[in-house]
Amino acid sequence: MISKIYKAAFIFLIIAAIGVLSSCGRSASTASEVKTVKLDYAYYNPVSLVLKEKKWLEDELKKDGIEVEWVFSAGSNKALELLNSKSIDFGSTAGSAALLGKANGNPIKSIYVYSKPEWTALVARAGSPIEKVKDLKGRKIAVTRGTDPYIFLLRALDTEGLSEKDVEIVQLQHPDGKTALEKGDVDAWAGLDPYIAQTEIEKHSKLFFRNADWNTYGFLNVREAFAKDHPEIVEKVLKAYEKARKWAIENPDEFAKIVAAESKQSEEVTAKVLSRTDLTNPVIGEAHKQTIEAAGEILLKSGVIDKSVDIKKTIDDLIDPQYIKHINKD
Repeated sequence: MISKIYKAAFIFLIIAAIGVLSSCGRSASTASEVKTVKLDYAYYNPVSLVLKEKKWLEDELKKDGIEVEWVFSAGSNKALELLNSKSIDFGSTAGSAALLGKANGNPIKSIYVYSKPEWTALVARAGSPIEKVKDLKGRKIAVTRGTDPYIFLLRALDTEGLSEKDVEIVQLQHPDGKTALEKGDVDAWAGLDPYIAQTEIEKHSKLFFRNADWNTYGFLNVREAFAKDHPEIVEKVLKAYEKARKWAIENPDEFAKIVAAESKQSEEVTAKVLSRTDLTNPVIGEAHKQTIEAAGEILLKSGVIDKSVDIKKTIDDLIDPQYIKHINKD
């Protein structure tokens, strides 16, 4: 009887060992299946421009036989489209745009803050009669839907008891919105840096409404499935981002030159953009939840997000600080 018990126990241990080995084999196989990590770079994410230029991520991932592919994002809406279509694994957006994407079913996690910028404002041409938000009623306004400037515009209109229905929205990507404003095709523009700084300096366009606290940070997002399958790669990407962020702070002159060259802007424009960009805190968390919750409320009120969406739950599902917190402990 005892020998039978020992025999059964031995068989059980063998089966368990096989299971562990099989699990390890699957894990290794999954990791080895990643041949390329795809990230976006964007003019509104200056840290991405440093990382792309310095190739620190390429140096790190080539040890694992993984290549890096960079894809340009013209705005948060484009980054979200690229993430949703699996064209990139990591994408740069404003915090409010990430919330909007998540509320609309885009399976992403926000894992890092690359900047705290004042990158959006409402802009009019020099000499325009538009001086205040209430002057926008009945006017043509260029904006990129699904981005921080769009949500900024909705919040601004709401302060005057106006909504999107009280103006004529002209949907244009950020650089095209700037061009439309300068040519007089629209009356105002809910803009984004570096294009705002460019039109300020070159055309003396005026920022007639600003509120730095409504700018909802720069979020780095990852596809949820990618993070679940490859958490070790997520941490390596964030370590490289941290190297680039710290380097940018320590080397402001060279940083400005890289941003100017990559974004094809003058050093004067770049200096203005960076003067209103804070890179000091990369840890995503409660402060960011509160900021994008305020944006979420106006999106609900405006009907951009369906009223059935639980904003707080969506934000909790979106923001995931575990990776950057783990890195900061090392």
